[in-house]
Amino acid sequence: MKSVFSIIILVIFFVSCKNADKKVELEGLKKQYEELSEKIKTLEEEIAKTDSNVVQNSKFVQVNEVKTQKFEHYIEVQGKVDGDKNVAVNAQSMGVISDIFVKEGDEVSEGQVLAQIDASVLEQGIKELEASMSFVDTLYQKQKRLWEQKIGSEVQYLTAKNNKESLEKKRKTLLEQFEMSKIKSPISGTIEEIPIKIGQSIAPGFPAFRIVNFSTVKVYADVAESYSSKIKKGNNVNIFFPDFNEELSANIDFASKYISPINRTFQVEVRLTETKDIDFRANMIAVIKINDYRSDSAVVVPINLVQKSMNSTYVFLAYNDGNNIIAKKCDVEIGFIYNGLAEIKKGLKAGDKIITSGYQDLMEGQVVSY
Repeated sequence: MKSVFSIIILVIFFVSCKNADKKVELEGLKKQYEELSEKIKTLEEEIAKTDSNVVQNSKFVQVNEVKTQKFEHYIEVQGKVDGDKNVAVNAQSMGVISDIFVKEGDEVSEGQVLAQIDASVLEQGIKELEASMSFVDTLYQKQKRLWEQKIGSEVQYLTAKNNKESLEKKRKTLLEQFEMSKIKSPISGTIEEIPIKIGQSIAPGFPAFRIVNFSTVKVYADVAESYSSKIKKGNNVNIFFPDFNEELSANIDFASKYISPINRTFQVEVRLTETKDIDFRANMIAVIKINDYRSDSAVVVPINLVQKSMNSTYVFLAYNDGNNIIAKKCDVEIGFIYNGLAEIKKGLKAGDKIITSGYQDLMEGQVVSY
């Protein structure tokens, strides 16, 4: 049995080593292939310049004249829509829900009573207290008149006064507790959610309603920390709403100075003044395009025209050498890339004729026509 295990281990080891050798060999062949391809291309270009047979065979291409244009770069992040006021309404006292006065979708105003917590015990206590207050107030008024006539002692007058004021304060406290049994709306808006039912027990802090006010719409998003130096309050943004295929322009109203240690992001917020009568919903998806760079006069080409070799990044130009129109490599330096377009910082200028079709298999110096 030990011999069998030893043989199996040796076979596995041999296969692993063989696979590792193949990977190393493959990497070496890939490197040789790249070097040979570059040499072949260089030789073909040199031959094309001197061999008359090659020169006679021109290749048809399409050419566009390079022009300067406005170029903007945007950072795109996914955000969410919310109302400027989106609040959860909680109970302030403990008890059982006895009445609910609204339903989902209802428009409510600030201070409106939405539900009632059973407060029958409090109500009974208030009634009993008010009956006692009537008696105590009568005693106080009589004792006050006697004291004003210099009849009776000051202690009797002060005792009657203290009893009256004590019951008034107690009544005020009970009335405040009774008001706390009413769940009221803190804002004007629309009832979006009612997670409570009549007969359900509730406690302070327990969510009873959600109210949203979309009189002002805001869009917020979390942005990666790496953009913190580029994104600031006031940046121009375009906000695209996929559900409505609509795009609005606005500015960043808030860019947080706090970076979350959990996901290394900070929050930005945009308030919309123009809404185009869009029927917004809370948590609706919105794509925020933040403008972090712009140039009013940039040389811009489609990114697919830019090619790369081992040593350079280039495009092909159609160049008139006096006898023929030939393909000429033009090394370029790329700036920002956005929406399929590349800003060319160096290498191209307005008026250059860039080859836009048929450039894939061109060689330096090859005769072309268009």
